[in-house]
Amino acid sequence: MAIYGVAILAGCFVVGMFFGEIIGTLMGVESNVGGVGIAMLLLIVVVDKLQKKGMLSIPAQSGLAFWNAMYIPIVIAMAASQNVLGALTGGPLAIIAGVAAVVISWTVVPLLSGKKARESAVEFNQSHPLKPQEVK
Repeated sequence: MAIYGVAILAGCFVVGMFFGEIIGTLMGVESNVGGVGIAMLLLIVVVDKLQKKGMLSIPAQSGLAFWNAMYIPIVIAMAASQNVLGALTGGPLAIIAGVAAVVISWTVVPLLSGKKARESAVEFNQSHPLKPQEVK
């Protein structure tokens, strides 16, 4: 079975890990800081540029769409390997930072998409494929 788009993904991953290590070193932390996030952002930019230039085949686009869908489970698995108990017992800062990140995300995403939060929710409900259909 051919796996399309993995070379692009691997290249973005290597670059992201490299810069994550550099950021960690600059911060004085013996860890990769943001490498996966940098890799995924780079992947989005590279794929967008290649699509606009018409240099990305349909199978490669499908393969990259698969890896983009795998992003959330990968991040969850990486977060699960962190010392969550240590962060929670270390003080309330971890909880405050987590809550703040969620609240900021909820407010910023509709602004970035160019829609008000209410319009976005209504549009989602109207176009959702599992929306109950009227019985005639």
